[in-house]
Amino acid sequence: METLTLLSPHFRRFNSPFPLLSLIRRSMSIKSHLTMASYKKTDSDEIPIAGTDNAFMGFITGKKKATEVAHSVWKSIIQKGDTVIDATCGNGYDTLALLTMVSDESYNGCVFGMDIQQEALDNTSSLLEISVDENKRKLVKLFKLCHSKLEDIVQETPVRLVAFNLGYLPGGDKTILTSPRTTLAALHAACKVLQSGGLISVMVYIGHPGGRDELEAVQGFASDLPVEAWTSIEFEMLNRPTAPVLVLIFKK
Repeated sequence: METLTLLSPHFRRFNSPFPLLSLIRRSMSIKSHLTMASYKKTDSDEIPIAGTDNAFMGFITGKKKATEVAHSVWKSIIQKGDTVIDATCGNGYDTLALLTMVSDESYNGCVFGMDIQQEALDNTSSLLEISVDENKRKLVKLFKLCHSKLEDIVQETPVRLVAFNLGYLPGGDKTILTSPRTTLAALHAACKVLQSGGLISVMVYIGHPGGRDELEAVQGFASDLPVEAWTSIEFEMLNRPTAPVLVLIFKK
């Protein structure tokens, strides 16, 4: 039986009861700094990403989107009361998902949301208004800023997760795009604010001019991170060349 093992202080083991690696090789590519091994699970094994199996398997079999994989992994990382960043709010769906994950019964937690377009911030605010109560909405702080400025808004606050959706605003002006230059600056900033055991999640949409260049920039950034401190993983559907690519970067 083949198993996939992720080794880090907070992601020690991911073990699936199916021949995962064989399926992955046929269905998609995972480019990563990983330790792959087989082992026998014991009661002492830590599996902090338990519950993500369905999302991964659904993605492999084409039944789930990369966004569903991302959200499933986020849930395994985020703890109630955490501070997280949605660095590209878009229409607010990721902001809402993150808010649901961080907020507890006492209304602790914080979501910093950013976008350079007022339309995106307005759409996010509208979605939150119809989706959650006022007390939860207060946990979201929205900023009209480029994602490269994320370090300015969090200052000394430890951040558990930083999420990016790269490309243009769905339903908005397609000429306003994220760019490799600002995205690389944002990734460097995210590395600085991220706490140990945290995650940078990057969804790269490549079906538009410049999208492939931005993906290559993200891939180069993730590949250059030192193995001792980071684990970088890529999910890409090989037979769907314009499908979004998910890059996950774990801080050990």
